[in-house]
Amino acid sequence: MSELNATAAALLGLLHDGPATGGQLVAGAGERFGAFFSVTRSQVYRELPALSKEGLVRLGKQGPRSSQQYLITPAGKKAFKTWLSSEAGPDHLRSPLILRLVHAGSLTVKQRSSLLESARTSYTQQLDEAKGATKAADGPYAKAVAEFAQAQAKAALKLLDSIPQS
Repeated sequence: MSELNATAAALLGLLHDGPATGGQLVAGAGERFGAFFSVTRSQVYRELPALSKEGLVRLGKQGPRSSQQYLITPAGKKAFKTWLSSEAGPDHLRSPLILRLVHAGSLTVKQRSSLLESARTSYTQQLDEAKGATKAADGPYAKAVAEFAQAQAKAALKLLDSIPQS
């Protein structure tokens, strides 16, 4: 068995809750950890066959519109537990906003203003969602993660507020 990447581990973690289709995994990832770890549809559909080939998941029932359920195998549970208890390594922030801000000098004043306004709206919404998640959190780990999402959104808003409007 090869070492799990974070996306594979995220999917195995979601499959601990029970069988799921690729679409359900995409939605579950967005709900459970979308504020700090994005998992795209293409990543899910690329990762599932690899996990199946490794024997970490197996095919379950075929659903409507040819959707395919996946189930975690005992080997998948073991691989996930090994990944979970291993050294986390460094975090890597991938922010399309920050990348755009680094290159914002190439934009017109109007384009920069639009970028900042759009980002402010998005992060305000993320902050509101994170506040709701904090209130609804079940257990200390879920609450801590939701509070982190709040802090991250607040930090992004602070960054946006620090940029001159011209």
